[in-house]
Amino acid sequence: MSLKELNKNIDLKDKDTISSSGMDLSEETRSASFLQQDNQVQFSRSLIDGVEITSTTEALINDPLAREYYGQAFKYLNREYPQDTDGGYFIRVKAGKSVELPVQACLFLKAQGFKQKVHNIIVVEEGAKVYLITGCSASHSANEGFHLGISEFFVHKGAYLNFTMIHSWKEDTSVHPMSIALLDEGASFVSNYVCLKPVKEIIMYPTAVLRGENSRASFNSLILSHPDSLQDIGSRVILKEKNTQAEIVSRAVSLGGKVIARGHLKAENKEVKAHLECRGLILSEMGTIHAIPEMESDYRDVCMSHEAAIGKINKEEIEYLESRGFSRQQAQSIIVRGFMDVNVLALPEILKKEIDDLEDRTLKASF
Repeated sequence: MSLKELNKNIDLKDKDTISSSGMDLSEETRSASFLQQDNQVQFSRSLIDGVEITSTTEALINDPLAREYYGQAFKYLNREYPQDTDGGYFIRVKAGKSVELPVQACLFLKAQGFKQKVHNIIVVEEGAKVYLITGCSASHSANEGFHLGISEFFVHKGAYLNFTMIHSWKEDTSVHPMSIALLDEGASFVSNYVCLKPVKEIIMYPTAVLRGENSRASFNSLILSHPDSLQDIGSRVILKEKNTQAEIVSRAVSLGGKVIARGHLKAENKEVKAHLECRGLILSEMGTIHAIPEMESDYRDVCMSHEAAIGKINKEEIEYLESRGFSRQQAQSIIVRGFMDVNVLALPEILKKEIDDLEDRTLKASF
């Protein structure tokens, strides 16, 4: 069954939810696709040579390479991880392959009260380049759902991975992702996180380890926090080798929810550069944004910096837009839209436009 055929059988409300998490159900703008509902893989296929995509469960049975990678990122940092998972995706981009259209994956909650636990493995071999967009979402029927997503990224010598994760949950969903990325010499890893819809709680603290010289990692997040939501969103980069670079950038807007924006940069070698930035807007007296920047170094010969700013919308900006004929709600939406600029995500035009449109629809509904 093709994804188009599967698309015909999806509930209209669910179709909108899945699409709001970045999934192109037509596959017209994607090079490979994966869709898992609860613990059942619904669809998986690659449309181009050089890209493999399948369920982790199947890969561990049939592919010795998958077994070699499974759990290795957590072992590298001596960290434990849950092993009672079911499914998730295994993606491999072969050496030297430059993938023009993004690869997409969707992890979807459908059954009421379901606890989805998946383990994802992404391997980008030497010199390869790929954009990966993962959507995580919940059906209108999936009350009190839970999602645990374990992800391991292996970005080899000179490879580039741009990973964008869009969360489109429900106000009663709890989410606890765990991920580690290992970067070899000259590798680049861009991790983008977008959460604009209500959620009960999200607790995540992904880590990137720059274990190869001249490697680079960037974590970017755009967060819209609704009333009664808790979003404890962090990012950590360990700069183990010389001439490595890292950046953590967070944009958070509270409409009444609580945001904890964590950032941790650790220099374990000399001649490294790293920057941490957190900016927040609070639009409701009930809202909270707590920025927690951390930087540590074992060496003097490093360049590390951080900045944070939290405040409210300038009254004069609102009044100016109102004088131009906009309502107060429209004025707030315009200002927040400019604040949550998708240009920080370093996306190709296809994905940039999709997320632009998603932001517009969400903000209009929110205000």
